[in-house]
Amino acid sequence: MKFGVVIFPSKKLQDIANSYRKRYDPHYSLIPPHLTLKSAFEATEEEANIFADKLRKIAQDTSPFLLKTSKVSSFYPVNNVIYFKVEPTSELNNLEKLINHEFSSQNPDYAFVPHITIGQKLSNDEHSDVYGSLRMTKFDHEETIDRYHLLYQLENESWTVFETFRLGKE
Repeated sequence: MKFGVVIFPSKKLQDIANSYRKRYDPHYSLIPPHLTLKSAFEATEEEANIFADKLRKIAQDTSPFLLKTSKVSSFYPVNNVIYFKVEPTSELNNLEKLINHEFSSQNPDYAFVPHITIGQKLSNDEHSDVYGSLRMTKFDHEETIDRYHLLYQLENESWTVFETFRLGKE
């Protein structure tokens, strides 16, 4: 089974992201807008339960933190992904490091760049047009993040929550 760890932003930010994802992200119907903390990995349900225990402990030791977006950016020329840039904070970077440390045997494909994807798998021309029209637009948004989620992938390739972890002491 495939699993992953993500932060779902507020409905307000998800609605803004979805207004673009409907047109520019073929994964629109498979998963809500999110910030990936641990990309997809293979595990059994038993292994996922062990990992969930570790995620619970990390969440208890992590305080809620501020998530800020300010603009649209792109991973071009590596790939044609357009995203809301999330300002990296020490709290967010630390959370990502702690989670990925639990998977030290699995090296991430890319360095951690906090973002919320709004477009992907675009042709070069489409990427250029969409990014060109969005990159100067300000997307100032700020919210407090108080939870993250362990997800698993269903047979139809959509993702659903396996368990939610609230930040801070309960």
